[in-house]
Amino acid sequence: MAAHGALRDRRTRLVREWSRLVAERVPHARTRHDPALREEIAASWNRSRVVVDPHRDSAPAVPDVADRWRSSPLAGPVAEIAGELRAIADEAGFVAAVTDADGTILWTYGGRVMRHRAERVNFAPGGRWDEAAMGTSAPALALRDRRPATVFSAEHLVEALHGWVCYAAPLRAPGGRLLGVLDLSSTWDRSHPMVMPTVRTLAASIEDRLARLPAAALPPVTAPRVRLDCLGDGVRALRDGAPLPLRPRQLEILALLALEPDGFSPERLREALYGDRPVTMTSLKAQVSHLRAALGGALAQRHYVLTEPIVCDASAVLDALASGDTTTAVHRYTGPLLPDSEAPGIVRWRDYLEVAVRKAVLASPVPEHALAYGERHRYDLEVHQHAHRLLAPSDGRRGITAARIEAALRD
Repeated sequence: MAAHGALRDRRTRLVREWSRLVAERVPHARTRHDPALREEIAASWNRSRVVVDPHRDSAPAVPDVADRWRSSPLAGPVAEIAGELRAIADEAGFVAAVTDADGTILWTYGGRVMRHRAERVNFAPGGRWDEAAMGTSAPALALRDRRPATVFSAEHLVEALHGWVCYAAPLRAPGGRLLGVLDLSSTWDRSHPMVMPTVRTLAASIEDRLARLPAAALPPVTAPRVRLDCLGDGVRALRDGAPLPLRPRQLEILALLALEPDGFSPERLREALYGDRPVTMTSLKAQVSHLRAALGGALAQRHYVLTEPIVCDASAVLDALASGDTTTAVHRYTGPLLPDSEAPGIVRWRDYLEVAVRKAVLASPVPEHALAYGERHRYDLEVHQHAHRLLAPSDGRRGITAARIEAALRD
């Protein structure tokens, strides 16, 4: 209780100081943005621009989130500090938001003007703000990297957000499981170094309250029932350990849904599968219907999104790359994504994965990464040369790299 009181007092001091500084209009606002992107921002851009249109005007919508919020373990703790969140929003001109672990906003509060601005980009309940939905943003980075994040103005991938600044911190259950993020967002001219400490303290207060909930109030950990291996030659889909009878087109749909968990509109999925080919929507819906039946109904209608978790080797590679774990990325990247597919969406993801893993290997100072990658890419001269440079002169494996270099030069 004493620790909780100290945390509350610190939070109150931070909120009061921040509100005072904003109210006095301290000249802190940044008037321009450094053109050199921070490393984490550049990495997020590289990941998300493959699947997110920078010219989109708002976040995709997820229907019917009111029930999800009522049943969320975050609802009670957030309600207990809602007065402080509303005070910040009203006094300092911010919008406060809480998402779930998928990046869907479940709760917001803001003054009339800021709320109206936020609703224009669907920064509102039901808006999807993970990286695959809206690219680089503070909620997306906090969800993906599991640490507090700030994104300022043109650091956002989507141009409609260049007038904004956002600060977010992850919200974890006891034991560390991610439940969502807390975010404070406003126009870029209201940025201030006091905001992030405030968000961190408020998030810690929510987590402190989560720790005092009975275990039954927290959602159970459920193992994914569906597994998809879509890298290299061993393509297969399983549900509860049994093979799924899927045609190539349905495997493509499942892979796209695994890689883009925010899902697809019917029109965007048709483009990802068929490009400019004159394929009817009826044909697409027939493929989706077959996949839905095979998954036991775990595929939403209208907006196509998986409603059950999935284990996917390609997603595991992306997660490893995002966390800087090159060892896991190289180990899990056993070959190109669905190598026989010519679907435009699959080809884009295939190229992205290949380039991202290769760049990670070439940037790594660990020779084993280049050696393992070179084992499956015998004619990649640059990778073999990189491995050769990293190995000590006395290392016997230099004979392997020398032979690979010679073979690649002969090709």
